[in-house]
Amino acid sequence: MRHNRLRALLNANEPSIGTHLLSTWPTLVELIGQAGNYDYVEFTAEYSPFTMHDLDNLGRALELKDLGGMIKIEQTQWTHQAMRAIGSGFQSILFADLRTVADAEACVAAVRAETPGTGGRLGVGMRRDVGTVREGGSPAYVDALNEVVIAVMVEKRECVEDLDAILSVKGIDMVQFGSADYSMSLGLTGQRNHPDVVRAERKTIETALKRGLHPRIELADINQAAPYLEMGVKHFCIGWDVRILHDWWHVNGAGMRTMLTGATPIVAAKKITSTY
Repeated sequence: MRHNRLRALLNANEPSIGTHLLSTWPTLVELIGQAGNYDYVEFTAEYSPFTMHDLDNLGRALELKDLGGMIKIEQTQWTHQAMRAIGSGFQSILFADLRTVADAEACVAAVRAETPGTGGRLGVGMRRDVGTVREGGSPAYVDALNEVVIAVMVEKRECVEDLDAILSVKGIDMVQFGSADYSMSLGLTGQRNHPDVVRAERKTIETALKRGLHPRIELADINQAAPYLEMGVKHFCIGWDVRILHDWWHVNGAGMRTMLTGATPIVAAKKITSTY
């Protein structure tokens, strides 16, 4: 079974750096690995079209570059997509849309082996993670399932209200606040810097740290990292392939048009939101 790079970092209380892909092109995983600064890649499947073959191909690229793989999945697909992603070679699952303790327990069950004491629901499979046939049903397979990193999104009003109980569920490793969904759930859509949203984010980080869990922050602009570092955050996932491309096309296209015509760019520049 393959070494779980992110799990090793968490166990050693070391920092981690990830980045996001919405594209399923495995070459992008290889380029991230060649950059040499990342511990894992998050495939943000909640927002992206993909097939089971895409997951396998991403898994191959992750192994080629010795990168960890995380997949973000939405609530109606927790069990199926977690199982298939792990089978393809992903070693961390980010669950979106939690609201209750029962939701947190269901997320853990979707990842862990169905053995006594784990609360897991996963049985034996014949997928890439076990070499298709070589290690299915072995003790190493069970150990690998129990090492999968479980991350959860705190992004709903109900989740924040019952946060201490939800983060008490055994098996959760990483915790991420989602300001966009949370502000929407309060009726404050788009107001990510509203005092109530800011307070909820701080509560999420502080509660996670108090419980010995690992808060993770998503950033588009690393200049926004300092306040989180001061709070004790060590885990960051930076940049989205689609945003990187859009920003380059926007800035350079506008600049080129100005150079050619002297006219004001058609599309005004927009401030980039630094976190989700």
